[in-house]
Amino acid sequence: MSVQRKRWPITCGVVWSLLFALMSFYWASGGMLGVNTLGPEISRQAVLRDDSFIFVVWLTGVAKVAGALLLLALKINWSNGLVQAAFRITAMVGGILLFLYGLFNLVAVLLMMAQVLNLPTIDSYSAWWRLFFWEPFWMIGGLFYFVAGRTARAG
Repeated sequence: MSVQRKRWPITCGVVWSLLFALMSFYWASGGMLGVNTLGPEISRQAVLRDDSFIFVVWLTGVAKVAGALLLLALKINWSNGLVQAAFRITAMVGGILLFLYGLFNLVAVLLMMAQVLNLPTIDSYSAWWRLFFWEPFWMIGGLFYFVAGRTARAG
């Protein structure tokens, strides 16, 4: 497999992470566009501008940038194979966790829509957004991270 082919998941994962981080920074700065797609409770907290909630939103943006940096570290030809392996494993485990987070939330939203679960933090409007955008978005990001770690050169 060519080096270019091996690097596309890294690039896609970095772009995914940075776009996701920009959303968090936008909302943490007071932007409201799209916040209602996350659910009425999150939307309410965004309107109230609760300091601890806003701090968490800033923190999630920083975590997403850190994820992008992790993926960029996969592009470096580390002289120590152990360092490279650590970055690869971290990316793959992170990818699995991101994917499972999206999958479990997707199942929860489906169960809520089937009236099996009662999720008061999600309304009908945000449920559709979560079903067709947010949860698949998490899962796609997880796939990027996993494939990036899996295909990065070993040592």
